Amino acid sequence: MHEAGVDISAQRSKPLDELLSEEFDWVLTVCDHANESCPVFPGDVRRLHAGFEDPPRLAAAADTEEAALEPYRRVRDEIRAFVETLPERLSAVGADDHAP
Repeated sequence: MHEAGVDISAQRSKPLDELLSEEFDWVLTVCDHANESCPVFPGDVRRLHAGFEDPPRLAAAADTEEAALEPYRRVRDEIRAFVETLPERLSAVGADDHAP
């Protein structure tokens, strides 16, 4: 992420129990495992799924550090492109009043 100019050094993974008291309009999942195992959130929550490949799985077969970084970089860039389209996607889904 540093290569892309994004500082995530202060970020951390959060257990779901920290988030369940929050109200959400949307739940976005970015991997198939999360989509299948994501808990039901209370309230009127819409869901949107974008299945990205799993960089650790892809990097496992790499024989150099540079080759191992390639899937991380590619998926990072794919996620960035997806995020850049989110306003349009969410508006379209909201207009239809259901998640795709």
